[in-house]
Amino acid sequence: MNHAKEILRLCALALLVLGAADRVLAQDEQQPQHPSPQPSDSEPKPAARSTPLPAIEDQSDYNPNQGNQMQPDDTPLTGMLSPTLGTLQVTHSYWAAGLQYAASVQANGYGNSGWFAYNYVAGNLSLLQAWSHAQFAVNYSGGAYFETNASNGSYQGVSLSQNFDYNRWKIQIQDSFSYTPQSGFGFGGGTNLGTPGVGGSIGPTLPGVNNGSLANQSVYGGLGPQYFNVGILQASYSISRRSSITVSGAYGLLHFIDPGYIDSNSLYAGLGYSYKLSPKDSIGVVYQFGNYQFPGDPQAYANHIASLAYGRKVTGRLALSLYGGPQYTSFRIPVGTTSDKLGGYASASLSYALERGMLSVSYLHGLTGGGGLLTGSISDQVYFSADRRLTRVWDGHVNFGYSHNATVVSSSTTGNSNYSSWFVGGGVSRPFGRYVTFGAAYTASISTFNLSGCPGTTCGPSSDSLYQTITASFQWHTRPFILP
Repeated sequence: MNHAKEILRLCALALLVLGAADRVLAQDEQQPQHPSPQPSDSEPKPAARSTPLPAIEDQSDYNPNQGNQMQPDDTPLTGMLSPTLGTLQVTHSYWAAGLQYAASVQANGYGNSGWFAYNYVAGNLSLLQAWSHAQFAVNYSGGAYFETNASNGSYQGVSLSQNFDYNRWKIQIQDSFSYTPQSGFGFGGGTNLGTPGVGGSIGPTLPGVNNGSLANQSVYGGLGPQYFNVGILQASYSISRRSSITVSGAYGLLHFIDPGYIDSNSLYAGLGYSYKLSPKDSIGVVYQFGNYQFPGDPQAYANHIASLAYGRKVTGRLALSLYGGPQYTSFRIPVGTTSDKLGGYASASLSYALERGMLSVSYLHGLTGGGGLLTGSISDQVYFSADRRLTRVWDGHVNFGYSHNATVVSSSTTGNSNYSSWFVGGGVSRPFGRYVTFGAAYTASISTFNLSGCPGTTCGPSSDSLYQTITASFQWHTRPFILP
């Protein structure tokens, strides 16, 4: 396991860097701070042409701790979208477009040897349209890639969001779609290549998916081209100033282009109640029903989750959500003599802004679609990232991801099939003027497979692979244009 030793050394180095950064950040936070004005709760103003956009024109001026630039996040605790630190106060609707070039050198251990070079050319678009009681946002990136072995193709990524606020009602519609040449789990190699939109403070901030059990991929690199989509609709009604009810529905799909992998479709519906203990703290209870189907396979799962929830939000500083409870799964086709299973569900997400950086952590334990290698799986997934302002113009980051997937129930037919994938990496970025950003990153990953019937040499029985990626990216965008 020389590969494992190499990755462990990289992990140790990353932890040393984080430890040093944390000590410096702790000293920064002990310095006296001037109180920031309280965030405004006023509605976004209609679009106009006369007022400039100082909050979004110069990304270098943005500080996540400046509460006077942030609007509080009002994502419901008991829905299917995760909270954010807040959104920048933008007084006008706008759009911005850009171009991006990235070069990626990859050492692919999935049945191949040697290094392969990829070149990506893409266009980016971000749009924010605000009305008095609604907001529409788009982040899009798409283009083509060219590989040294003439394995050329295209990739796409788009996130859409439509929100409505009417008195006690809040309705959120969100959809995220991607078509990538490899797994979305780590695609982009630690740069903004895998993030749709122009990025920075100009790209609208959209909530992530709180329920990671929806269609997901959890093998870094490998597995070939694939489609991924998650759509969510949720409505929240405020019963009083402190309590609210949220109804939500979601669907997800993960489909592969190459034959032999297991496609999956998932459908979820949820009902939740939340109560504000204080302006910052909330608790709640959530019930969710999930259904997993696998095109071409008769197996299907019905999943029931009942969980308690806790959330804490501090605008511009902290967004925390915790969920946990029992999970009951029934099978359309019994596995051996087993037709159902009782287990546990847990998920957590944390975003924390420091004086010169940001920490993000997420965790999931529960039933998932299997990631293309299993017909459903019990998954444990962890993701961690840390960003730090190194100098006046240079930023640095480290990230880590781990995923373990095992069969829902072991039997004489399925055995104890499982696979794990984890990666660690880091990189730097800096702006050149107001409209150009450069980024470079290195990522290394090990995936271990204990599977039977997996196609080709990609993930054969009792095999492991080291996958390394070095990526450099240049991204240019226009200034924001005010919408009429």
